[in-house]
Amino acid sequence: MSVNVQARRRHQGPVWEEPSGPAAKAGKGVVLVLVVAVILVPLYSIVLTSFSTQASINEAGGLVTVPKGLTLEAYRQIFTNQLVTHSLLVSLVITVVGTALSMVVSVLCAYGLSRRGSFAHRTILMFLVVTMFFSGGLIPSFLVVTALGGYGQYWTMILPLAVSVFNILVLRAFFSGTAPELIDAARVDGAGDWRILWSVIVPTSRAVLAVITLFYAVGYWNSFFNALLYLPDNGKWPLQMILYTYTLQGSAMPGTGTTGTGQYAGHQQIAHLSLQMAVVTLTLIPIVLAYPFVQRHFTKGMLTGAIKG
Repeated sequence: MSVNVQARRRHQGPVWEEPSGPAAKAGKGVVLVLVVAVILVPLYSIVLTSFSTQASINEAGGLVTVPKGLTLEAYRQIFTNQLVTHSLLVSLVITVVGTALSMVVSVLCAYGLSRRGSFAHRTILMFLVVTMFFSGGLIPSFLVVTALGGYGQYWTMILPLAVSVFNILVLRAFFSGTAPELIDAARVDGAGDWRILWSVIVPTSRAVLAVITLFYAVGYWNSFFNALLYLPDNGKWPLQMILYTYTLQGSAMPGTGTTGTGQYAGHQQIAHLSLQMAVVTLTLIPIVLAYPFVQRHFTKGMLTGAIKG
């Protein structure tokens, strides 16, 4: 009997590929609905609170879940605040420049490590992997950056974060799986390494490149710790540092007319919590807009790159 069962399973394929029954499908649906609710309900409450008045927030006792007394006053206060608008511009520039620099460095490094005949590629790969588990620590990093004149400079938000060994390893694994026939054909036609990288490797690796680009962009956009260390002037802060200081710590935002207790000295009462949630919403918008463009590449890029390693 066991032999027949094994033969049947071998013929039909793995157990996890067998069709699900009605109960299993219903269970999966319930789990997916719960996961989506856990993600969307807090986002909904945050966005709704950012459009709510002080009275609505007081009535709800915190984050608003039922829309009442909607207003754009929080966003008007934010976009008329030079500190916030400047920090938004700083975050956008840091994200674009940092992502471009990181992708160039990572692609070049991964391509060199993926070619078996490249100079000392195994030694370099070993040193890169070691840095994933061991680092000099916060104080040595701070001393190095400040010794290089980085204290108070924008480049401290980019260069210390420019290279992710994990992303390089994923790219290397993907590049190593490129069909050798394509590379050999390009070399027969007289193409060098630069032409092969640009005309063969990059076009066949769009999925993983899109995913790694998203990883770098999210990392730069959400980065605030380096600003906390190296940028003492709040006029140079990125948006995430504004979020950390005036939202998570509950400090009053300069120029908004609010105090830490949430009172607004203007023609309309606006809650400090509403301002906080408005800043949070602004930090979410770019990632929410960018993700759909790379979502279809996400699973393919990550799984293929990881499996080929």
